Amino acid sequence: MSEIKVAGRYAKSLIDLANENNALEEAKNDMVLFEKVVDETPELEAILKNPIVPLDKKTGILKGIFADKVSKLTITFFTIVVNKGRSEILFATAKQFIQQYNIIKGIVTADVTSATPLSATAKEEIVAIVKRELGANQVIINEKLNENLIGGFILKVGDKQFDASISSNLNKLKKEFAH
Repeated sequence: MSEIKVAGRYAKSLIDLANENNALEEAKNDMVLFEKVVDETPELEAILKNPIVPLDKKTGILKGIFADKVSKLTITFFTIVVNKGRSEILFATAKQFIQQYNIIKGIVTADVTSATPLSATAKEEIVAIVKRELGANQVIINEKLNENLIGGFILKVGDKQFDASISSNLNKLKKEFAH
């Protein structure tokens, strides 16, 4: 079974457990923190993925780093996953948890690439369009700059992409004139 599938199942279990304990928001915050710490500390991910490091040492490291930063539920979850010999999927599980949480809450992430920073009005319009088209409750905008676009923007939500960049339109014109 692929790592993503296994991580998805563990994430679903944690969501169910957190819901039962009225701690979904707390668990989400814990997973965001865990993902951030692992992103910033590749050595931690290497330790979790290393089959030679003893399970009790992995649990000790996780407790040492997170015991006073995350809920008891999350520490217990980490311990269970490590004791099952699945510590290598903790990072993927955190990502899957956040993804599943966002689906439950109707939160959509929109990646917007533009030549210049977006104005507040442009951001509001993009948020309104994404909410209307996808029925989202909340839209998180990840803004990226790419001066090669000349102007306009590229909006990507999930596997959908809308390209309203000037460079893209120029390339289409070049192709039309080339024929």
